[in-house]
Amino acid sequence: MKKTLLPIILVLMLAAFWISMDFQEIAAGVAVFLFGMLMLEDGFKLFSGGFLEKILARMTGSTLRSISFGVLTTTLMQSSSLVSVITISFLSAGLISLIAGVGIIFGANIGTTTGAWLIAGFGLKVKISAYAMPMLAIAIVLVFQRNKYLRGVGHVLAGLGFLFLGIHYMKEGFDAFKDQFDLTRFALSGVIGLIVYTLVGSAATVVMQSSHATMVLILTALAAGQISYANGLALAIGANIGTTITAIIGSLTANYQGKRLALAHLIFNLVTAGVALVFINQLRQVVDFISFEVGIANDDYALKLAVFHTVFNVLGVMIMVPLMGQLIGFLTRRIPEPRTDVSRPKYLNEAVDAFPATIELALRKEVLHLQDNAVELIAHGLNIHRHELYASIDIAQTVRTSRATFEIDIDARYEARVKTLYSAIVDFTSRVGDKDLPHMELERAYRLRDAATAMVRAVKAIKHMRRNANLFTHKPMGTATDLYNGLRIEIARILVELHKLNQMEEADRDGVWLEEELATIKKNKSASTHMVEAHIRAGDLEIQSATSFLNDSDYAYKAMSDLLKAARAIYAEPESTEEQVERVLQSDDTGPRLGEQPLGEDQSDELEAHPV
Repeated sequence: MKKTLLPIILVLMLAAFWISMDFQEIAAGVAVFLFGMLMLEDGFKLFSGGFLEKILARMTGSTLRSISFGVLTTTLMQSSSLVSVITISFLSAGLISLIAGVGIIFGANIGTTTGAWLIAGFGLKVKISAYAMPMLAIAIVLVFQRNKYLRGVGHVLAGLGFLFLGIHYMKEGFDAFKDQFDLTRFALSGVIGLIVYTLVGSAATVVMQSSHATMVLILTALAAGQISYANGLALAIGANIGTTITAIIGSLTANYQGKRLALAHLIFNLVTAGVALVFINQLRQVVDFISFEVGIANDDYALKLAVFHTVFNVLGVMIMVPLMGQLIGFLTRRIPEPRTDVSRPKYLNEAVDAFPATIELALRKEVLHLQDNAVELIAHGLNIHRHELYASIDIAQTVRTSRATFEIDIDARYEARVKTLYSAIVDFTSRVGDKDLPHMELERAYRLRDAATAMVRAVKAIKHMRRNANLFTHKPMGTATDLYNGLRIEIARILVELHKLNQMEEADRDGVWLEEELATIKKNKSASTHMVEAHIRAGDLEIQSATSFLNDSDYAYKAMSDLLKAARAIYAEPESTEEQVERVLQSDDTGPRLGEQPLGEDQSDELEAHPV
C-alpha cells in the first residue's frame, strides 16, 4: 500500500507545483512547519531525565491532576503527539497508572487548542517571520554547544523559528493563491459538507501526523478566504480524529498498557467528534455567544474557529470524565493483560527507551524479574521451595529436611528463564548506550546490566554444584552430608535476606549489610577450607568427597558473592570519585572491629586468591 501510495502523492505534488508557484509556497510552508515541530520535539526530549519525568510522576495522583498535567505540558510543548508518546512510554514502564495516562490524554486534547489561539490571535495578524529570523540565528549557536540543555534550548528556539516561518509561508501562499484560484468553489454545505470535510481533515492529519499542522493550514486558508467557515469547523473536527494516528503508531512497540491508552485516545476523539458533528448548530451558537462576549468580530472566522476548537474539546472531556470508570473497564476487557510468561521480557520494549526515567525504571524492573527467575532456579536447584524457605523460622532445619530431588531440567530452565531475559537486558542496554544520555543515567544502566550478569553467573555456579549436592544430601552420608547442607543453608540464608531486602521500602534498605555479608562470605570460604582439612586429618571425610566439596564450595561462595553483588548494583547508588577515595582511605586506617581477630597471613593470601 505504501509503495503504491507514495509515488502517487509525489506525482500529484509535482503536478501541482508545475501548475502553481503559489501552491509551492503553501507546500513549503507546511514542510517548514512540520520540520519545526520535529525540532521542537527533539528539543524537549533533550530535557527529559529532568523536570518532565519528575513532575509526571508526582502530578498524576488524581484524574483532575492528570488532566491538568496534560493541558500544561501540551500548552508548553505545543505537541499533543509528543505528550502522547511520552505518556505511552511512562505507562509501558509502569511509572503511571492507566487512569492517569487516560487523564493526561484528555488534558492534551484541551492543551492542543492553545496553538490555534496563538496562531489565530497572533500569527495571522503580525509579520511573524520577523520573529523567526533572530530565533534561528540564536538557535544555531546553541545547537552546536556541548551542554545537553543548551542544545535543548537551541532545538526549541529553532523549532519555534521554523514554526513561525512555516505559518508565514502558508499565509503568504494562500493570500497569493486566492487571486488565481478560488477554493471556495469546492465548499459543501449541510450534512454532506460536514462528512466530506471531516474525512479530509482526518486524512490530512494522518498524512502529516500533526493536528497542529492541520489546524495551521485550516486557519491560514480560512483567513485567506479559501475555505468556508462551516467547512473549516468540519476540518477541525477531522483533525482531532486524525491525530490519534500518532498514539496508535507509538503503541505498536508498547506493551498491553500502551495499546490500551492508544485505544482510549481513539475512543475519546471519536466520541468528541461525534458529539460535535451531531450538535454542530448548537455549538456554533455557543461559539457566537462566547465570541460576542469576549469581543471577537463576527467575521473573524480564524479566532471563532479557535473558540470552537476549545469548546468541543472541553465538552468532550466533560462528557468522558464521568464515564472514566466504564472506559477503563472496557479497555481492560478489550485488551486483557497477557498471561504471565516468565521466560519473556515484561518491561523492555522500544516504547520505553526514549526517556531516561523510563529507561532506568523498565531496566530495573526487568533485572528484578530476572532476579526472581534466577532465585527460583537456584532454590529449586538445591531442592528447596522458596515459599517454605521465606516462611521458615528455622532456615537450617527447613534446608536439612528438604532432601527430595526436584525433577527439573535445570539446563532447559536456565535457557528459557534466565538466558533469554539476560539477552534482552544486554540488547536493551546496548541500545541505551547509543543514546545521548547524562553520564549518571548511563552509569545506572550499566550497573543494572552488571547486576544481571552477576545473577547469571550465580545460576551457572549452582548448576555446576547441583549434581553433588543432590548426591550427598538425598540421604545421610555422614560428614559430607553435613558439609553440603552447610553450603545449602548459607545460600538459603542469602536468598531469604535478599527477599527481605526486596520487600523493604527504599529508605529502609541498608547497603552496609551487603558489604558486611560479602566480607563474611570471604571469611566463611576460608574457614570451610580449613574445616575440610581438619576432617581429612581426623579420618571422617574421604579424600574424593573432600575434593568434590572443595570444588563445589568454590561454586557456592561464588554464587553467594554474585547474588550480593547483584543486589548492591540494583539498590546502591554509584559512588562518586570522592566517595570512593574516602572509602579506601577509611578502610586503610581502620583496624579490626571489636570482637574480630586480625586476619592471619594464610587468610590474607586466601582473600587475595579469590577476589570479589
